[in-house]
Amino acid sequence: MYLNATLRIPTSVLSAAKSPLTHDERTPVMQNFVKKAALAALFATTATAALAQEVTLRFQHFVSPLSANPTHFMQPWADKIEADSNGRIKVELYPAMQLGGKAPSQYDLIRDGAIDGGWVIPGYQPGRFPEAEAMELPFMVTKSGEEASKAAWVFTQKYLMDDFRDVHLIAAHMHGRGLVHKKGPAVASVEDFNGLKLRGPSRTATLLLEKLGATPVGMAVPAFPEALAKGIVDGGVITWEMSPSLKLDELTDSHTDVAGDKSLYNLYFIWAMNKAKYDSLPDDLKAVIDANSGFFASAWAGRAHDTGDVTGKEIMMAAGNEIATLSEAETDRIRDLGADVIAEWIADMNAKGLDGDALVRDARATVEVTRAQ
Repeated sequence: MYLNATLRIPTSVLSAAKSPLTHDERTPVMQNFVKKAALAALFATTATAALAQEVTLRFQHFVSPLSANPTHFMQPWADKIEADSNGRIKVELYPAMQLGGKAPSQYDLIRDGAIDGGWVIPGYQPGRFPEAEAMELPFMVTKSGEEASKAAWVFTQKYLMDDFRDVHLIAAHMHGRGLVHKKGPAVASVEDFNGLKLRGPSRTATLLLEKLGATPVGMAVPAFPEALAKGIVDGGVITWEMSPSLKLDELTDSHTDVAGDKSLYNLYFIWAMNKAKYDSLPDDLKAVIDANSGFFASAWAGRAHDTGDVTGKEIMMAAGNEIATLSEAETDRIRDLGADVIAEWIADMNAKGLDGDALVRDARATVEVTRAQ
């Protein structure tokens, strides 16, 4: 092959080529040599380009490009992939489901190759990935998205890789602290939840809201602002970081956290790629994706939420909204109700043929082990 080779043409031929001979006056040997040299140069250029394969990957998500994860993880991750591949991989990010489909269908869009990759909340399809729910149970993870995400990746390696076998998993992560955002005064007791119509993002979250006496409304995040504006819900549970992009500074009046270092609830996410698309990459480009995957990428994604939480809370405070934390006594009452949710969830998992006790035990142990990492 002629890759990166310098074509050496004899001096005599070069001299002849520079002489004032017309094309017709040149010998057939000379003409044939020049043609072969040109073809060799073309082949070298074509072969080099083929080896330096360039790939464009289209990744989709369902939130504003200005929210925390796209700003502090997705875009930097895409930029790092491009830099690490010397420009051979270009990752295009499409926010707000611009390539089509609904947020709950993201996993299937990736699996089927409608998009090359994207952000998935498995809990948007209740019952499909039941083991992932263990990480979302009440007071399971800390209020740090980074800490919770480290645990999520380790837990995923043990329990969920088979569930996600038809996509290529890049990261598994959680968000930061989950809070109650609502119209009117902040909740101050368990009784204040009674009768409230509150948006919940997952089955585990809605189970807890029901225990609290609220009327849970399962809803993907893109529908939340309109539901608030139309009075379909009185509020909901979500993070600080998502509050600005959802205009919760305008649509709600109060934001309530629980006491302690554990989150009221949390949500499990994956950042994944179409399996066939990943498999089609040459080995050196697969290595680039791999180097930006796993524990490292999961922690990075969780840290993005922590960064956004700081900004989100500041914006809610600047709007003059009420910022509250439940007392230790009321938080303990909610923990007790959360324990009931966990006990019922374990029984449900056992009925499905899974080991619910082991799932909860391992989730808790993973959270504690990874906190210091």
